[in-house]
Amino acid sequence: MAARKPNNRKADSLRKRGCLNPQPAAVTDEVFTGHEFFDARDVVQVKYEMLRRVRVEGTPVSHAAQAFGLSRVSYYKAKETFDAGGIAALVPEKPGPRSAHKMSTEVMTFVGEKRVENPKVTAQELAVLIEKRFRIHVHPRSIERALTRQKKKRL
Repeated sequence: MAARKPNNRKADSLRKRGCLNPQPAAVTDEVFTGHEFFDARDVVQVKYEMLRRVRVEGTPVSHAAQAFGLSRVSYYKAKETFDAGGIAALVPEKPGPRSAHKMSTEVMTFVGEKRVENPKVTAQELAVLIEKRFRIHVHPRSIERALTRQKKKRL
């Protein structure tokens, strides 16, 4: 079979969604090397096919994991995720915190008090005050976003 031309638009789309396989060359399974429908760059497709291979065809986990360029641990994590939420659950979640975890109720109360004392206090100044009081580093932009969210909740 002729080598495929890389589809950069698809790679960009996969990257944007967090689905770009960081090691597509490690996928050695014949279905990915012999059929252009299967794309080793698509980590969701790779994991799904690995799960299907074990569950439907009875391939041992260690063999399937190796053929799909993943570890046995990755197989079991993917299986647990798939069993709980289907194929959509195989789409990787964005890394990092899911919320403004440093901007707790206590910190926001403190920010509110400081803004009452001085309505012109800047986010930069608040960041310094928060660091002194709570010993946590908060970026001024995080403070601005938290204040915007708080304002929206009141409306």
